Amino acid sequence: MDILETSLKELAAYKSWQAFDPGPRYPIDERYAAMPALTKQEIRDHFPGGFVPPGKDIKQGLDSGEIEFVKTSGTSDVSVTNIWNQEWWDESERLSWKLNSHSARLATGIHNEAILANPLNVGFISNDTDIALEKRRLARFLYLNEKTDPALWTPAFMDRMTEELGEFKPAVLEATPSLLAKLCRYIAGRGKPVFQPGLIVLTYEYPSVFHYRQIRHVFGSPIASSYGSTETGYVFMQCEAGKFHQNSESCRVDFQPLKPEHGGHNIGRILVTPLNNPWYHIIRFDVGDLVRLDESGDCPCGRHSGIILSAIEGRTATTTLTLTGRLITLRELDNVIGGLSGVDEYRLSQTAKNSYDFFIVSQVNNKNALTGEASNLLKKLYGDGAKIAVNYENAISPESSGKYRLAKADFPINIEDYLDKSCVSEGKSGQSK
Repeated sequence: MDILETSLKELAAYKSWQAFDPGPRYPIDERYAAMPALTKQEIRDHFPGGFVPPGKDIKQGLDSGEIEFVKTSGTSDVSVTNIWNQEWWDESERLSWKLNSHSARLATGIHNEAILANPLNVGFISNDTDIALEKRRLARFLYLNEKTDPALWTPAFMDRMTEELGEFKPAVLEATPSLLAKLCRYIAGRGKPVFQPGLIVLTYEYPSVFHYRQIRHVFGSPIASSYGSTETGYVFMQCEAGKFHQNSESCRVDFQPLKPEHGGHNIGRILVTPLNNPWYHIIRFDVGDLVRLDESGDCPCGRHSGIILSAIEGRTATTTLTLTGRLITLRELDNVIGGLSGVDEYRLSQTAKNSYDFFIVSQVNNKNALTGEASNLLKKLYGDGAKIAVNYENAISPESSGKYRLAKADFPINIEDYLDKSCVSEGKSGQSK
C-alpha cells in the first residue's frame, strides 16, 4: 500500500482529506493533485499521533532513540515540532549526493565535513566563551561556529575558523551563505590564504548575488546549493551544470504555478511528500518556497529523473509587491540589487503598498552615489512612484531563527491569492507513489 493510500485510510491527520480523493481507480498524479496542501498549522494540530503510520509506537520509538522530537527554527512561520528519524535523514542526504558529480565523488559517508552555520540551526551554542575544537567535533563533522550572532565574531575568532579549515582539511564545507560570505570578506581583507575544500555546499538560506561574489573572491572550490527542510529531507540538489534536480528517490514534488501576471507558469510553489520516512507521513507539505521550472526540462549533466529547476526563487515570506500589485520574488529583487557594487549585506522591508526601506552595509566612501543608484534600481523594479528610503547599517542581524531574511513585507501576502487556480490541480511530480 502506498503512502497516500495508507495516510488517507489510517491516519487521523488526513481523515478530512478523504472527501477530496477521486479514488484508487484514478491515476496517482490526479489523486495527489486533488488533495489540499499540508500546512505547519495542521502539523501542530495533529502532532504527533496523526502522522505516525500503523504498527509504530511513539513511546517505544522515543525510548529506544530511534526517533526524537525536533523543533524547527520557524523562518517563514512560527516554529513547529516534528518527528525526527536520523536514519531516514541520512539516507535522504546520501541519495541527494548522486545528483552532483562532485558530491558523488567526495561524499563517501566517512568524509571529513566542516559546517559553518548558526548553532541555533545546527551545532553547539556558546556566546560567552569559545568552545575548544575537540568539543566541536562530532564523528566526521567539525562545527566551526558556536555564536548565535555573527556580530560576536572577533578577528581572532575568524582567524580560528580559517586555521581550523586548514587543520581539518574537509572534503566538503557545508555553509550558511551569509556566514560564509562574512568570513570571506574578512579573509579577503586580510589577504589570508585558506584551505580549499573539494566542494562547498550552501544550505539553510537563500544565497544572494553578493554572497556568491564574496565567496568566489576567496574560494575556487565548486559550489552547489542543497535544498530541503526538516519535514521533507533533501528535496533538490544543484548539479555541476547549475540546475536543481529533484531527489526523486526520496520525495515526490507537486508544482503549483503562479498566475501569468506574477511570473508565468514556470514559477510556482512546491508541495513535497517524503517517500521513505517509516515514522512520519507528510503529504503535500507546503515548504513555503517558490521555484522556477527549467523550460527545457533537460540538463547538460545528463540527469533527467524528476523535476528540473533552473532556480530557487526564494521563500514566500520574502516576496514583496510592486505598486501595481505584481509579486516580486526574492530572486528577482536580488538580481536587480546585485547590479550594485560596494555592498556587503542588504535587507529590504516593504512597509506599505508604496513604501520600501532598504538597509545596506557598505564600506564605500561615496554613500550618496550608492544611495542614488540603489533608489533608481528599486524604482525601476517597484514603480516610479515608490517611496524608497535607503539606510546604512554597521551590520544586519539574523532573525530569531538564526537565519537571514533578505526581504519581507510588513503586511500579509497570502500566496494562495497569486496561484493560478485554473492550473493549480495540474501538479507535476517526479515519482508516482
